[in-house]
Amino acid sequence: MLAWLEQFLVRYPELTLFLVIAAGYGIGNIKIGTFSLGPVAGALFAGLFIGWLAPVPVAGMTKSFLFLLFLFGIGYSVGPQFMQALKRDGLKPMLLAVVVCITGLATSIVMAKVLGLDAGFAAGLMSGALSQSAAIGTATDAANGLALPEAERGSIVAHIAVAHAVCYIFGYAGVIIFSTMIAPALLRIDLRTEALRLEQSLGMSRTRPGLASALRKFELRAYRVAEDSPLCGLTVAAAEARFPEHRLFLHRIRRRERILEADPAMTIAGGDVIALSGPREAIVELTRSRANEIDDKELLDVPLLAADVLLMRAELAGASLAVISGKDWARGVYLRSISRGGQEIPVADGITLQRGDLLRIIGPETLAQNAAERIGAVVAPDASIDYFVLGLAIFLGGVVGVLMTVSVGHVTLSLSTSVGTLLAGLLVGHLRTHFPLFGRIPGGAVALMTSLGLSAFVGLTGIEAGPVFLSALREVGVALLYGGVVVTLLPQIVGLLVGHFGLRMHPILLLGALAGAQTATASMAAVQERSGSPVAVLGYTPAYPVANILLTTWGALMILVFAA
Repeated sequence: MLAWLEQFLVRYPELTLFLVIAAGYGIGNIKIGTFSLGPVAGALFAGLFIGWLAPVPVAGMTKSFLFLLFLFGIGYSVGPQFMQALKRDGLKPMLLAVVVCITGLATSIVMAKVLGLDAGFAAGLMSGALSQSAAIGTATDAANGLALPEAERGSIVAHIAVAHAVCYIFGYAGVIIFSTMIAPALLRIDLRTEALRLEQSLGMSRTRPGLASALRKFELRAYRVAEDSPLCGLTVAAAEARFPEHRLFLHRIRRRERILEADPAMTIAGGDVIALSGPREAIVELTRSRANEIDDKELLDVPLLAADVLLMRAELAGASLAVISGKDWARGVYLRSISRGGQEIPVADGITLQRGDLLRIIGPETLAQNAAERIGAVVAPDASIDYFVLGLAIFLGGVVGVLMTVSVGHVTLSLSTSVGTLLAGLLVGHLRTHFPLFGRIPGGAVALMTSLGLSAFVGLTGIEAGPVFLSALREVGVALLYGGVVVTLLPQIVGLLVGHFGLRMHPILLLGALAGAQTATASMAAVQERSGSPVAVLGYTPAYPVANILLTTWGALMILVFAA
């Protein structure tokens, strides 16, 4: 049976790849407490096992194709946030990410020199300990460009996968442990207390409805205005101004048999029936036992529009939600959520918006359309992909990567097709914040490129390394694991000191930024869980794209340093 399976896997390598992907996701989804390997690491271990079991042939072009798709997808998705982090209020987390990444690179070089590792083991030590699987690809690309015999290049590539597998588990778990246990103890803080203080400083409230409660359900209800109501004689604008923190709006008024659109200058009279919108909790709280609710289907038949809007207006970038919500054109329109770099961020008065943010708004159709035009461009559901831009950008990025070379001693290395493609994706993603119809790729397609592309590439790398995994592991021994622990924790310690004493960052934002600086989304989620608050994401989102770019390119740089 085992011999038949081996022959089948060798004869049908394309089916073997799908088996590795499936096994990778199965292994990656296994949870021990809150810890899980994730699909990429799962695919690596599955590939190593399959490669050890059978000498499955791996096509180099297939690996490169999958990895270039992944790199372009990553660059495309983080492009807007990367450029904004270079400009504005993401400066502190961005600087922290640079410090952590450079410290990680330096520590990796020192530890690899101390342990006497070759270029492959050194690059794998760095990628695994810093939990950046994408660096496997850039390191592999750089290794394949070395002027060495094919067998020696193959050995270096195999060693990358082996070292990554050895160092990855602690590289992944170590940042979680540091962020949720070690760092809070060193800072002498309680995560829940600090998170609550930060929420309050941002204008968030866990009890009162209002702008910070924007994720709650909004409703449109009808009420009859009593003759002795304090609203009688007030204009619509004055009535709405009575409760500005709740953002309640009058949309229509039934006066006798006529239905009138509520103009801000219109005066409210006793007997009017008003169509009132706002967060459900606010409406219930303010109208309980004070108003007579009416079931007026005709009055409430207001066309509503829910839309995802890409923020493009330069005058809104850097403005707080408190300022924006007071704009005339924001009247009657509600913000349901904000997405930045694929992560939802809290909705609160003190939150500042950035170009490239995706705002989910809802309101009466005409008002919502007007607000969308003032914000940027509506991102309508669309399954089409701009394959022309996709293909041309990857081609041109690869060409630039090949033509740009670096000489170290007697070794000349190109920037590589992988780094060039990453930069091309970064550029196209940034340009979309200015030209939303340019290079359009739906979120689902980007997710497929980034998740499946990397998992398949890493799985194939594992298959190639499988035959030499055990012998290579015996060659480096347990010292590689200990070296990986140092490479994982030292950048976090340095980042904590720089962020706390040098940058004076709020502890919760600092912990979020440390997670982003090593692209550890699970660590950010763990901080959110321990703190009982989502606010750590505000430190994570500016740091993540910067770290993603730097750590990915470090793979090629490690090969350059150790092959020189």
